[in-house]
Amino acid sequence: MKVILKEDVKKLGSKDQVVEVSDGYARNFLFPKGLALEADSANMKQLREKNESQAKKEQQARSKAEEDKKKLQDRQVSVSVSAGEGGRLFGSVTTAQIADAVKEQFGIAVDKKNVKMADAIKSLGSYPFSIKLYHSVEVSMTLKVEAL
Repeated sequence: MKVILKEDVKKLGSKDQVVEVSDGYARNFLFPKGLALEADSANMKQLREKNESQAKKEQQARSKAEEDKKKLQDRQVSVSVSAGEGGRLFGSVTTAQIADAVKEQFGIAVDKKNVKMADAIKSLGSYPFSIKLYHSVEVSMTLKVEAL
């Protein structure tokens, strides 16, 4: 009997996968526990529609990330922080501050977890950093740290 898995099942398959199992295993274990649906025409159609809409959403997210990359590529973000003598900062510039500055200056929201810096920024100056916008879409930018 062919079934559509609703969840990952060990040694059988992953969610939304169509697998062949014995009738008894399907009726006595998978169906009662809500782990699978019978792979009839209605359920297969629903699965296809779900996969198509998911692919469309991923394509839209990827194209938005590509647009954002064009807006941000090789641009400079400015952050003003308090500094002491010799240009040393009180603390350091965080990824959250960079993400907020990108949103404020360019109107593009990025998650602080996706901001990558080579080293901690503890003095005034310009520093390269990158932002991961999507799985394989990454943009390189420059951070200019200025004193208040």
